[in-house]
Amino acid sequence: MNDSIDTLPELPETAQPYFAVPEGFRCGFVAIVGRPNVGKSTLMNHLIGQKISITSEKAQTTRHRVTGIETRPLVQYIFVDTPGFQTKHRNALNDALNKSVRDTLSDVDCVLFVLEAGRLSDADREVIALLPKNRPVILVVNKADRLKDKARMAAFLLSASQAFEFAEIISVSAKHGHRLDALLSIISPYLPEGPPLYPEDMVTDKNSRFLAAEIVREKLFRYLGEELPYAMNVEVDRFETEEDGRFHIYATVFVDKPGQKAIVIGKSGERMKKIASEARADMEKLFATRVFLEVWVKVKGGWADDVRFLKQFDL
Repeated sequence: MNDSIDTLPELPETAQPYFAVPEGFRCGFVAIVGRPNVGKSTLMNHLIGQKISITSEKAQTTRHRVTGIETRPLVQYIFVDTPGFQTKHRNALNDALNKSVRDTLSDVDCVLFVLEAGRLSDADREVIALLPKNRPVILVVNKADRLKDKARMAAFLLSASQAFEFAEIISVSAKHGHRLDALLSIISPYLPEGPPLYPEDMVTDKNSRFLAAEIVREKLFRYLGEELPYAMNVEVDRFETEEDGRFHIYATVFVDKPGQKAIVIGKSGERMKKIASEARADMEKLFATRVFLEVWVKVKGGWADDVRFLKQFDL
């Protein structure tokens, strides 16, 4: 096995910084929160310049707290992408996702609350009710390019600003990378002074096995439309390195019912072949090596309500 992007152990109190730290260097944790589908994962991927958090139009795409690390000359940002807070489809899985959001908010230095430009829904207000009062919360209005009318944007920003006492407000377009450097500049003063917690070339604390499973799950979400929105999970059973340096990855897709297995596989296996092919291509870009990927589909009835089963996936 080769977990080339591996998890670092906790630093001992006497640990030395990973690189020479200039005076006034800042380092801190920044949570990215919001309802599903406002662009939280896209925002983090563009902030760190690499895709490590999967994206799709489906709610519940992000199921784990994914850490992305961006190191600049005077600051190290440790972003935590959280699942979208769920108010529908209540089960053990969604309860675990919501708990993940609450836990993250209690243990960071700064919070980015992401809204979609022009839309402040009841679901957004439910997340606002969770925002901490004892740490800075920055309102990030995403997809600003879709609301071109300046008067409408100004009215929306005024309305949103009245929903919570935000430390700062900024409009961005995460997809197009618009005003993201300005967002980083706004965040920096709210992070504590201190040495970096990770090497300057590290972009995530998740290992290769985790990232491979997430890539497969992203393709499942994108290709299955509304047919199978929530009844899937992915586990990487084996992650091996061949003599020629390529990775051999064995993954299992878990579904809830036998009929769902047929949907995932598709006629003559064509759907699964396409999903696996695109997942393999993304893995080769991420890992910078050739990848041989094998994917199986298994039925695990009621897994979304099986707390013991969910613990296998750190949910």
